[in-house]
Amino acid sequence: MNRAVRRRRHRRRSHRTWLAGLLVPLLVLLHGGSAGGAPLPEGAAAVGTKPNIVVVLADDLNSMDLNLFPNIARLRREGTSLTNFIVSDSWCCPSRSTILRSQYVHSHGVRTNNPPNGGFQEFHARGLDRSTIGTWLRPAGYRTGFVGKFLNGYPKTAGPTYVPPGWDAWHVPAPRRMYQQSGYQLIEQGVPVSYGTAPADHLDDVLTRKAVSFVQGAPKATPFFLYVAPIAPHLPATYAIRHAGAFPDAKAPRTASFNRAVTPLNREPGEREPGKHRLGPADLQVEAGKPGSGAAGLREPRWLSGKSKLSAKSIQRIDRIYRDRLRSMLSVDDMVGALMKSLRDTGRLRNTYFFFTSDNGFHLGQHRLPPGKTTPFEEDIRVPMLVRGPGVRAGGTMSAMAGTVDLAPTFAHLAGARIPAFAEGRPLTPLLRGRKPARWRRAMLVEFYAGRAKHNPEGQDCDTRPKRGRGCPLPPTYAALRTGRYTYVEYVTGERQLFDLAADPYQLRNLVADPALIGKGRSPKANHVRARIKRLSAWLKRYRACAGASCRQADRG
Repeated sequence: MNRAVRRRRHRRRSHRTWLAGLLVPLLVLLHGGSAGGAPLPEGAAAVGTKPNIVVVLADDLNSMDLNLFPNIARLRREGTSLTNFIVSDSWCCPSRSTILRSQYVHSHGVRTNNPPNGGFQEFHARGLDRSTIGTWLRPAGYRTGFVGKFLNGYPKTAGPTYVPPGWDAWHVPAPRRMYQQSGYQLIEQGVPVSYGTAPADHLDDVLTRKAVSFVQGAPKATPFFLYVAPIAPHLPATYAIRHAGAFPDAKAPRTASFNRAVTPLNREPGEREPGKHRLGPADLQVEAGKPGSGAAGLREPRWLSGKSKLSAKSIQRIDRIYRDRLRSMLSVDDMVGALMKSLRDTGRLRNTYFFFTSDNGFHLGQHRLPPGKTTPFEEDIRVPMLVRGPGVRAGGTMSAMAGTVDLAPTFAHLAGARIPAFAEGRPLTPLLRGRKPARWRRAMLVEFYAGRAKHNPEGQDCDTRPKRGRGCPLPPTYAALRTGRYTYVEYVTGERQLFDLAADPYQLRNLVADPALIGKGRSPKANHVRARIKRLSAWLKRYRACAGASCRQADRG
């Protein structure tokens, strides 16, 4: 064989090797979406270079204007945004438990932020930390790192040196002064390390340095999974000193629902609709036993009804909190920028999937509610979801229904790792390249457990209330269906809500409580609405009872 022939064969082999390394992430995406959303076989991504995976999970971030943050805005331009990304529970610890294990709240059983039926204590007592996304990816050859907030209450009941299985690198704050972001303690590889109050000790900045160090120190030949959970913009929305002067004139968005009550007629209580009479006895003559029937059907749920308009002082407080949230998010934006730079500088960016999302949303004056979360309104259950990576369409948007229950299966899917049978979400890989499978889900399940709802359904939001006990009221325990068009809610009190998001995107008109649809002289479309309520109620019942693979049937109706 002459020298020229050997050179040509060497070039062909080199070309094939280069092409395989380039196409592996694309093949993972292309084969990620069978009709039922089934995962790839174990090791499916092992035919070439496995991708790195980074996820940044903000705390209580709603769908605010991300263009205010240059690095996050760039991430959105360079990747795809999932616009109907729904949390399993609009409360921290239940939602984060879902993210770690891909189970809805009724399955993993971590119902609240605190004992006796929630927090890290419940997660650990149930042995749930023995199988999480960390333990799934390590057998697939991944180096794993967790940097930031884990679960509310960690490391109580497990001891100050406890590191859950599955994590090679571990830098997680203990609860005390975590939200103040100074004078806290970080559990670093099982060793408690105390930090001071200097500007350099700002917790989100420290977490950034830890995350960047993980990327820079990762072995070249080993893929990694990095889960980063900053504290911002969780109240009290502590910001870094360098950001103190940012957004001086910002005010909370005055959406159509800001300081506005939900009413059956989409009007203020007592306001006369042109050409219509005020509600009288005839309007209350409804069929017994039907959804929304009876006089109570003409009211909003008790926890929400009767709220007076927010005072000028309350609105000033809301604006102040909004500004502080924006300022605190600048450290998260710096974090995203620093991580992207470290990936670029180490030559890993091209082969890394970068996810950015939040554990739950947050409301600021909508429906006359003081700042908080836990409600079934859009501000609390729909969060940003941005993804950048190999094969992901730049500047793309996808409106298919997706949620936090899908994160762990997606990470495992991309890594070619085995997905346990108990997982209830779907890999998002087909959506990331802009393709919605023919049999994709039609709704997301949202659940909220208020704790002792039978005795005190309107409790306190315990992780943010001031010392004097005044804080955001919790709604009663509820379950909700969020489809592409509707939000349907059933409360433990028997009360219900139905919002048509196409006609009423700000959720100001509860169709269940609309006298035009349930009263004696109801309109012709009333029967269609009542039939829809019946179907949604039956669907919700099935969804709430699902487990494992059956959830991927229940989510289609």
